[in-house]
Amino acid sequence: MHKRLVAEVKSVNPWYYEVSKCAPQQALRDLERAFKNFLTIPERGFPVFKKKGRKDSFYLEGSIKIFQGNYIQLPRIGIVKTYEILPSVPVKNVTISKKADSWYISFKYKFEPYPTEKVRETIGVDIGINTLATCSDGSKFANVKAYRQAKKQLVRHQRAVSKKVIGSKNRRKAVKTSQSPQKADATPRRRQLACGTRTKQ
Repeated sequence: MHKRLVAEVKSVNPWYYEVSKCAPQQALRDLERAFKNFLTIPERGFPVFKKKGRKDSFYLEGSIKIFQGNYIQLPRIGIVKTYEILPSVPVKNVTISKKADSWYISFKYKFEPYPTEKVRETIGVDIGINTLATCSDGSKFANVKAYRQAKKQLVRHQRAVSKKVIGSKNRRKAVKTSQSPQKADATPRRRQLACGTRTKQ
């Protein structure tokens, strides 16, 4: 199918040569997986086209290098500076995704796991809505203030989206505006979860 895609699409769309071949190849793999899932588990439903503007992402592999801590070289894109310090390891592939006005990169690499020393008793953690987390020993972690504020903002923006005409420019603007509180909603919550579950060495 990829050979047919190259023959029929690239011949009439010169811009196709400007992007990496990995993105359409991965899209075809995802399509194959979707049909296999449908045939083996019909309850999952017939595959549908991905909607533009929702969970936008693309896949890259090949000559990917990390250097100077927070710089990564990507095929067809070039050198990109990252917010976080990256590990100096050989990268197999990356997935670049967009959330609101920010871009995120997740990468896959091979590493050798090492055993960690058990320093305390094991407990169960239940992630909640009113509270951030409740542990099996009875201790609770409250939600951060920024999370509650972002939640209120998100509700207000989502209400504005629902009042716009589907397919209109105003609706697209409202959706874009509502994505910022969604990111603000998740970021402090994720950060506090990471800090709360970290063990001391």
